[in-house]
Amino acid sequence: MQYRFLLSVVAAAIAISMTASGAAFAAKPEKIDRRVNEALADFREDIGGADAVLAKAKGVLVFPLIRKAGFGVGGEYGQGALRIGGNTVAYYSTAAASIGLQIGGQSRRQIIVFLDQGALDKFRASDGWEIGVDASVAVITLGAGGAIDTTQLNQPIVAFVFDNKGLMYNLSLEGSKISQIHDD
Repeated sequence: MQYRFLLSVVAAAIAISMTASGAAFAAKPEKIDRRVNEALADFREDIGGADAVLAKAKGVLVFPLIRKAGFGVGGEYGQGALRIGGNTVAYYSTAAASIGLQIGGQSRRQIIVFLDQGALDKFRASDGWEIGVDASVAVITLGAGGAIDTTQLNQPIVAFVFDNKGLMYNLSLEGSKISQIHDD
């Protein structure tokens, strides 16, 4: 019984540390930009219709690596950049914590596409934007060789999750908090 309690405490500490302020653990902007460039190149190469979606976007928030781990208590964290017109305009972290039936770990790439200028403006004006609270986000999970039907994209904000690695149930983005890092 003490062993389970200890594991729960360790898992909670990991989850809390993963969701701590992104600014304290932020990678250098150059490193984030390099990873964002790689993620966008892979997205365009591996996913049919990606170029058409990116061309329609008012802004694109790219998280090239989000890691999630859990054992009863879980957490996830990643860093990325917001691109408008192909240029980085700000850097962000995403973090979430969860409690419940979960065990394992995974990593993924995530691209949030703002198809509506008003939704992008609201995101940029926020101080800590939470998916499911500040806005609804339609989530599309894609595997290698997948394709996007651009005629079905009728939401102001759409998230594409791809390159999943690892085993963990629940790919919901609900409750993910996105905060700006690198004030410079």
